[in-house]
Amino acid sequence: MARFEDLLRPTPKGLYCPPGDFYIDPVRPVSQALVTHGHADHARPGNEKVLATRRTLAIMALRYGEDFAASRQVADWGKPIAINGVTVSFHPAGHVLGSAQILVEWGGMRIVASGDYKRREDPTAEPFEPVPCDVFITEATFALPVFRHPDSRGEVRKLIASTKQFPERAHLVGAYALGKAQRVIRMLREEGYGEPIYIHGALKRLCEFYQDEGIDLGELRPATIARGKDAEGAAKAEFAGAVIVGPPSAFADKWARRFPDPVSCFASGWMRVRGRARQRGVELPLILSDHCDWDELVETIAEIAPQEVWVTHGREEALVRWCALKGVRARPLHLVGYEDEGD
Repeated sequence: MARFEDLLRPTPKGLYCPPGDFYIDPVRPVSQALVTHGHADHARPGNEKVLATRRTLAIMALRYGEDFAASRQVADWGKPIAINGVTVSFHPAGHVLGSAQILVEWGGMRIVASGDYKRREDPTAEPFEPVPCDVFITEATFALPVFRHPDSRGEVRKLIASTKQFPERAHLVGAYALGKAQRVIRMLREEGYGEPIYIHGALKRLCEFYQDEGIDLGELRPATIARGKDAEGAAKAEFAGAVIVGPPSAFADKWARRFPDPVSCFASGWMRVRGRARQRGVELPLILSDHCDWDELVETIAEIAPQEVWVTHGREEALVRWCALKGVRARPLHLVGYEDEGD
């Protein structure tokens, strides 16, 4: 009798399906890759064939160039695709635009590789779809009871309130380039913030892509300051009270110091940990995550009710222990090469 491990198993290259001869989110180049979403720790260039959602393929092309793979195939939502006798289908994961869970079916077994996922409402991503399965492979980025994310819109309202309280100061928001930045911008719009939002150049193409996909981000302007004493003085006056969004790395260099008395903000689930906020010098932490918190992880497992749970990239031990206490078989996969870029 076939075992679940005969269908999917961890390898140094990533999750491998022996009967289908394909990998899910491989960390090294392979002949056939199924990709859950466009973050760099899951979507890497150099694979011969790539199967992913249309939006994920477009994001990979933006980030790596049109030649990121020898060939590519679009996976439509929920449509079964046969690969060497194995059936796969892609289902929304709610993590970022185009992100998918991958259902793998073979010999009567159903395994869902969730990639990264979240259950919170997000106006810039397709909502998570629970998929019945025998084995649910879950991430564990925030799989500790201490991680309970607050209301997302309340965090965005904190940012808006700060711009009103400190109208003379620029508000620099660190947010990852794919997904988080666009989510922050869109939620600011939905909470009534109508001023131009300034963005770092690293966000330009991805924000344009989101706009092209029908996600209205409002007026965006480049966050650039001309050189020269007079020009810089005039530009700094323009940025007083403004919201400026950029990748977290940008705020560690001299680019950030050009703005007037900036309020340092960072949008991340890690801002729940005060020590991390202090280490980064964050004045206004925004606890805004693109991953599930502890309650959402355990509620998702309870809702899907799989026979087994495989836990990967994160705080694996606590979630495995919770499953054991609930009578659910669980084990860590110990996959390497996956980080928290999306948060």
